[in-house]
Amino acid sequence: MYVIIVGCGRVGSELAKLLSNESHNVVVIDKAQSSFERLGGAFNGLTLVGNGFDLELLKQAGIEKSDAFCSVTNGDNTNLISAQVAKKIFKVPKVIARVYDPQRAHIYAALGMDIISGTILFASMLRDKIIESRFSSYLIESKDLGVIEIEVKNNLIGKTIQDINLPSEFMVVSITRLDGVIIPEPQTVLKAKDMLAGVVKVSSLERVKEKLRL
Repeated sequence: MYVIIVGCGRVGSELAKLLSNESHNVVVIDKAQSSFERLGGAFNGLTLVGNGFDLELLKQAGIEKSDAFCSVTNGDNTNLISAQVAKKIFKVPKVIARVYDPQRAHIYAALGMDIISGTILFASMLRDKIIESRFSSYLIESKDLGVIEIEVKNNLIGKTIQDINLPSEFMVVSITRLDGVIIPEPQTVLKAKDMLAGVVKVSSLERVKEKLRL
């Protein structure tokens, strides 16, 4: 993929290195030349100094052939403007903006923009750790569903996936074992120390925990 990243802070630089290491074509834009030092010597992408909403600079970056555009500076206004330019003017297929203000995140998401709010994400992660350490509502972009991890022991050993799934409420989607990760069949038998990952309806979480004796 051809990806343009605006902002070479901690998040932008790490994203750029990840994508570059996976052999994607990456262009990083930042207002400060010194920010590119975070990329290290192994980064083989292109770096450009300037604003992420400068039309001429974006053309120089190759935005007209890009597959994805991601604006992750430390300024909401810059990220939102840059994302709108990429989406509305250059018709980039995949545009993502980082937004700190939760209220703005909801507003722009409602307008059809792909928004990631670190504030909401981190707060959700903390909430999940406090309330239920193995339950993660932030992994699925819905308030109705979450993911729960369950270690197989005691009453669950020897049961099948079919035995513990609850239609429309809970479904095991993967099993991590010592020899790897599998996607289970309904008749897959659970073994001691298996680690299950299941999608659960948030409103059914207590019912699922009660049935599985968690």
